[in-house]
Amino acid sequence: MRMREHIRLFLAACFYYSGLVRLLLWWRQRYGRCLIILNYHRARGKNLRPQLLYLRRHYRVMHLEDALRELYTSSSPPSDRRLPLVVTFDDGYLDNYTYGWLLAQSLRIPFTIFLIPGYSESGNCFWWLAGTYLVEHSAVDKVTIDGRTYWLVDPAHRRELLKTIDTHLRYAPSVAEREAFLVAMQHALEVSLPCRATHGEMDTALPLTWSEIREMEESGWVSFGAHTMHHPVLGYLIDAEEIRCEVEVSRHVLEEQLGHSIRLFAYPIGKSEHIGEAGLHLVQSAGYDWAVTTYEDVNTAQTNPYLLNRLPGDIEQHWLIMASELVGLLGVISRLRKKR
Repeated sequence: MRMREHIRLFLAACFYYSGLVRLLLWWRQRYGRCLIILNYHRARGKNLRPQLLYLRRHYRVMHLEDALRELYTSSSPPSDRRLPLVVTFDDGYLDNYTYGWLLAQSLRIPFTIFLIPGYSESGNCFWWLAGTYLVEHSAVDKVTIDGRTYWLVDPAHRRELLKTIDTHLRYAPSVAEREAFLVAMQHALEVSLPCRATHGEMDTALPLTWSEIREMEESGWVSFGAHTMHHPVLGYLIDAEEIRCEVEVSRHVLEEQLGHSIRLFAYPIGKSEHIGEAGLHLVQSAGYDWAVTTYEDVNTAQTNPYLLNRLPGDIEQHWLIMASELVGLLGVISRLRKKR
């Protein structure tokens, strides 16, 4: 652990064991009606269990739909005066099932997963993980992209190649162009991306299957929302009709698979430039009641229900640091995350 992390953990321990965290939490509960939504992705990590234990003790952990109904429609305070908090996971990684769901059941903590139906149907590797896998497993010594040659024996060239691949995938103007580029890269680098058909449960970074999704929902501890059909960055798509399909079809497929209405949506990546004006408008008109972003703030009854805030969850973070950050201590340093 780096020195800065040691210092932050020491400060967080001082804040917690001095009673300052508890005091600030009490103050927020008494004087502010708000909702905290945490945004995780992966579930497999040594710190998630202690984080959830802390949250269960000091917050009222709820399903997202229940928490939003309370925030926007309830006129009387609940009997449990602890602050409401929601745990969400984006994308639908397999470890949400093999690890996260087990924690949810054993600790009796509900959470919500935002799914990408296209990946659950194909079982393919998520596009934002593809570049790293392709570069690390390449069977060639060099590759040429856009007229530039990258030598894979050179670490600097490998980093630049990874950045180039990620840029092509992230800023693709259509899903079709993104997928065509991925196919071309697999041929050029002579490596195939992993998928559930070939890797089964060996790789927990792969997507959930429908049977796993239904099993989780039937337990009552996991609920689901839509996260587009194929996870394009909506703000970068050039065709409004494709944006509409990504938003609407994902809801229809989830409703068909789960047998009930889907009211929740999560924008891919989730900052303003990634949502775009067309994305926001089409989500509002697609039949959803609420949509979550990755704007880092708490929510109040005045928050736009189609631009709900989420604080980043970090399975690498010590629970003491999380406890301090949730009440506003330690600043926003540890909220800085690597972009997908």
